[in-house]
Parts: sequence; C-alpha cells; structure tokens
Amino acid sequence: MHVTSRPRTLAVTAAVAAAVLGLSACSSSSSGSGTGSGSSGSSGSKSIKVVGYSVPKPAYDALGAAFAKTPAGKGVTLSSSYGPSGTQEKQVAGGQAADYVAFSTGSDMSKLQQAGKVASGWDSGANKGIVADSVVVIVVKKGNPLHITGWDDLVKPGVKIVTPDPASSGSAKWNILAAYQHVISAGGTPAQAEAYLKKFFSHVVSRASSGAVATTQFTSGTGNVLISYEAEAILARQKGESLDYIVPSQDVLIETPAAVTQSGSSTAKAFLKFVESSAGQKIFQQKGFRPIGNAAATASVPGATDPSKPFPQVKQLTTVGQLGGWSKVNDKFFGDNGIVTKIEASK
Repeated sequence: MHVTSRPRTLAVTAAVAAAVLGLSACSSSSSGSGTGSGSSGSSGSKSIKVVGYSVPKPAYDALGAAFAKTPAGKGVTLSSSYGPSGTQEKQVAGGQAADYVAFSTGSDMSKLQQAGKVASGWDSGANKGIVADSVVVIVVKKGNPLHITGWDDLVKPGVKIVTPDPASSGSAKWNILAAYQHVISAGGTPAQAEAYLKKFFSHVVSRASSGAVATTQFTSGTGNVLISYEAEAILARQKGESLDYIVPSQDVLIETPAAVTQSGSSTAKAFLKFVESSAGQKIFQQKGFRPIGNAAATASVPGATDPSKPFPQVKQLTTVGQLGGWSKVNDKFFGDNGIVTKIEASK
C-alpha cells in the first residue's frame, strides 16, 4: 500500500492502445531540436526554449514533434538544452534564456521560483506541477549474472555500482533516497538505514554528472550495476542496449516537474498544456515514464521488461511528500550536516 503526495493514482494496467512513436537518442549535453523566428517571451514566438534535465530528452523530442502537428503548435520548434538537473537550474537562475523548464526534482523548480524565474503558482495545478513519473530501478548486465534481486544484494562482495553525483544530479538524489528508505520500509531503524547507505557508497565506483551520463558509463563497461530511472532503463533498451533491470519491492516515486518561466511565451504555455494532456502523457509513457493523474497506461511500451505490462506495481512506494518534502529531505541528506555529506566526508 502507498499514499501519494498529490491526488492522483498510478495506473498499472493497460487500458488504451497507443501507437509507438519513433525513438530518439538520449543526450546529456546541450542540443537544438530546431530553431524558430520568434524570441523568448514573445506571444507570437514559434520557437520554445526548453531547458531540462537529461533523462527525458527523447520524450521532449517526440513531444515537440507531436505538438507542432496540433493547431496550437503549428510551425513551432523546440530549441533545447539538456544536462544535470541541478546544473540546469543554476544556469537558468544565472540568466540562461528559457521559456519552459523541466527538472528532476521539485526542489530545483522551487529554487527558480525563489530566484523570480518561475511564478509561485507553478505547482498549483491538479498534478502539482508534475508532468512525468518514474521509479528507481537496479540495472544489471543482460541475464543478471550477479543474480541481483533487490537492494540488499548491492552491498555484497563484487558489486560495483554506478550512480550519479548528488551535487549536480537529481537522479542521484532519488537513488539515494530509495536506497535509504528501503531499510525503513522493511521495518528497519534510521541507524540501520544510515549503516546500509554507508555500505552502499563503499560499492560505488563511478559518480557521473547526470543520470544519462551514468547510463552511458555503465553501457560502456563501467561497473556491473547501475542505479537509475525506470524510464532511463527502458529508453536504453529501446536504443538496443543489452541490459536488464529490477524494480525493487521498496522504492520511491520519482515525481518530475515542469513549468513555464516568467518570461515564457504563450506558445510555451500551450506546449505545457499539451505535455499534460492525454496525448502528451501517452508520448511520455512510450518513452518509459509512468502515467500521471487519471492517464491510463498504454497497451504496450517497447523496451520494458514486459511490454504488455510495462509499469509493475511497487509493493512499498514512498513519496517525497511522505518524507516531509524536499526542503526537509535536502537538509537531512544533502545539507552541511546531512547523512550523505557526512558519509562522503568520512571517506
């Protein structure tokens, strides 16, 4: 049983059929998916400047192409920049032009609100500003040669973990929360959860700048276990990577937000509405993200372990809201006296 922090459900059974859209490669570097004649902030702009974290790039490429075929998006292109969530937030706060921003964590969006770049009502909608969901998964080599079944197997001899750096990556923060919280969900104490996290970090052999870069490192031969988004694992398999993934019995719900900036164009606002629509959510699902709100799961998702049942229900699923929100979580784990900060300082 789980309780989400906003009034919506995770649909886990296939209910409607959706056409499989063309795949696009995932990148963690800045890239342009098109240029337009309008300028940022102009109500008539035909180009939307998207600044986002790296994992959903293929989804946004597909969303941009689909939006351009709608009356509201006719002729519109996306000019895009992707990278680690924390890095991207700092870039926009520092003056990088953006109409539409998409981050891995709500805390990165809150920082932009505090900087005056995003309006205070960005999280007031039905889904609280969340446009895509996922869960943390354990990615292994094809055939699972280490016979990994869950979190406890990750601290056994011979396991070499690849996970991003929490200093720059929102994905890394989700991974760490899931690793810690699995002990609590299984009935353990905070002290036991912290002890597990210390063992977990002792097995980490690489910490990339972002979730997408971590995946590239893993598929290039670094380590033998990758901690990642379910969506990232599915996208990698869609691209032909030879790997498997395990959805743990104890997990966290990855809730990723998006918003139009204060200087964002009316076209960007129309794009956000499209992203939140049923059509937009089907595209997200085809790229491995779980349905939000009342969106039904698509009939099949290529790259999933079981394409016909792509999003298995998690037995014990925790949300950041249940942990007190991002402000409390960041202080507890990543602040000056945070659990992770202390673990890293002790190395």
